[in-house]
Amino acid sequence: QVQLVESGGGLVQAGGSLRLSCAASGRDVSSYVMGWFRQAPGKEREFVASISWRGRTIYYADSVKGRFTISRDNAKNTVSLQMNSLKPEDTAVYYCNADDSLTGARTRPRYWGQGTQVTVSS
Repeated sequence: QVQLVESGGGLVQAGGSLRLSCAASGRDVSSYVMGWFRQAPGKEREFVASISWRGRTIYYADSVKGRFTISRDNAKNTVSLQMNSLKPEDTAVYYCNADDSLTGARTRPRYWGQGTQVTVSS
């Protein structure tokens, strides 16, 4: 079992930056693929980014490439999402997640956090 707790959401103006963090706990948590999904009002939950347990394999959704950066610190069991050049369409609840496969982390992660709200004003 893996527990995930997000932090760092908030309100920011378009063009601004936010950094989300996720604290993970549980057995062998550092061996999991970690990532982020988001869900905007009235839309389906969508993949944002994922990072393998050693950080060697990283995926981003096309909509965030070049603006968002995912990273992890296995010593602290944390994963972060640095979000720059934010746009109003980035407004969503952001969910930290974990899975034991690269594909699972991008499609149907096994473990989810409660989510943190990110609101980008125009």
